[in-house]
Amino acid sequence: MATLINVHEAKTHLSRILDRVHRGEDIVLAKAGKPYVKLVPVRPVRKRKSGLLKGRVTAAFFERLPEEEIAAWER
Repeated sequence: MATLINVHEAKTHLSRILDRVHRGEDIVLAKAGKPYVKLVPVRPVRKRKSGLLKGRVTAAFFERLPEEEIAAWER
């Protein structure tokens, strides 16, 4: 269950609220007593591993598609 916090309180205690969210607590900000937004922590983006499909993509992948298929995509 998320904790509901009014916008006025959030402005007053923003730093504390951000720490709580960062630790994993669900916080929903309310405007006029109604849920308005949910705060969520930003997760680090994993670095992509290059070469994942090496040897799996053949030269056929780069060949031009048949005209019928191109026409179907352009609809």
